[in-house]
Amino acid sequence: MKKTIILLLAIVLTGQLYAQLVPSKRERQLTKNQQAVQLKVIKFFDALSNRDSVSLKAYSTADITLYEYGQVWNIDTLILKAITLNQSANFKRTNSFEFINTKVDKNTAWITYRLQSIILKDGKQGTVQWLETVVLAKERKQWRVKHLHSTRTKIS
Repeated sequence: MKKTIILLLAIVLTGQLYAQLVPSKRERQLTKNQQAVQLKVIKFFDALSNRDSVSLKAYSTADITLYEYGQVWNIDTLILKAITLNQSANFKRTNSFEFINTKVDKNTAWITYRLQSIILKDGKQGTVQWLETVVLAKERKQWRVKHLHSTRTKIS
């Protein structure tokens, strides 16, 4: 009986370990273009987290629109609210993404994902979660964020 339980436990644990190490079917099926646009979204948020307005503009189209909290923002609004007004000396933002859907056409890409950000500001840590959709446009052979629609789903 003990041997049977140990054997079953070993099989279950091996299966769980395998599931964690092997990419999911969806992850294995991403094309290079899909991976490239997902990486561009990650880089966009890295620039935002690093309060780097130059890189943020480089990852955006000149006419970017952001739909945030029931408002329509442009790049200047984003930089003002997220960078200029954010002067906390110990600010740190760590982002993690769960990509739900990524579609790529010749010059347009659509991505939907869940974003979780752990934010340290003024000695306080909080977690914010969003459901977002981004449209990217290819300009001069580079993918750039053109539209971003964000719905905040949780704050803690």
